[in-house]
Amino acid sequence: MNNRNSNIPALNFAPEVLLNAQGIRVAFLDVDGVLTDGGLFFTEQGETIKRFSTLDGHGLKLIQQAGITPVIISGRDSKPLRNRLSALGISHMYLGSEAKYPVAVQVLEKLGLDWHQAAMMGDDWPDLAVMQRCAFSCAPLSAHLEIKTRAHYLTQAAAGSGAVREFCDLLLIANGQYARMFDHYFSV
Repeated sequence: MNNRNSNIPALNFAPEVLLNAQGIRVAFLDVDGVLTDGGLFFTEQGETIKRFSTLDGHGLKLIQQAGITPVIISGRDSKPLRNRLSALGISHMYLGSEAKYPVAVQVLEKLGLDWHQAAMMGDDWPDLAVMQRCAFSCAPLSAHLEIKTRAHYLTQAAAGSGAVREFCDLLLIANGQYARMFDHYFSV
C-alpha cells in the first residue's frame, strides 16, 4: 500500500511491547551509546565532541508535548551536551553521575511518580539498576548483550541514528498520542 498521501501512520509495534509501555510518564535516558553512537571524539585541547541525531531530538520534543518527561542521566558532562539538551527544552539533566539509580529515585519523588510510570533506555551495565525497575526498558541495537537480553524492546535503529526516536515513537503509540500528533503535520 502506498502511504504517500495518507495520514494513516505506517509505524507499529508488537501488542505485548505496547502493553508494557502504557502509562509511561517519565523516560530516563543515557547519553553515550543511546543519544550518541558511543564514540568519543577529543580535540587537541581535550574537549569532547559529540554527534546527535535530529530524529532523536524531534522524538524527545514530541514526548514532552505528549506529557512524558525526558530525564537524562549520564556519567559524562560536557558543554556541547548541555547545549543540545537545553536546545531540546530538557530541564531534567543529571550529568557526571555514574550512580543512576539514586538519581532516578530522586526524580520520581520530585515528579510524584512511581516505577510503573517510568521507562528507561540504556546500553550498558550502569543502566541496569534503573532499567530493571522501570515498567518498560529499551536498548539500542548496539547495546551490550547483558542489556539487550534484559530490555523489553531492542530498537532496529542504531544508537545516535534514530534509536531514541524509535523509543519515543513507541511510547507515543503505547500512550495513544502518536496518530493524533502525526495527523497534525498534515494540516500544518
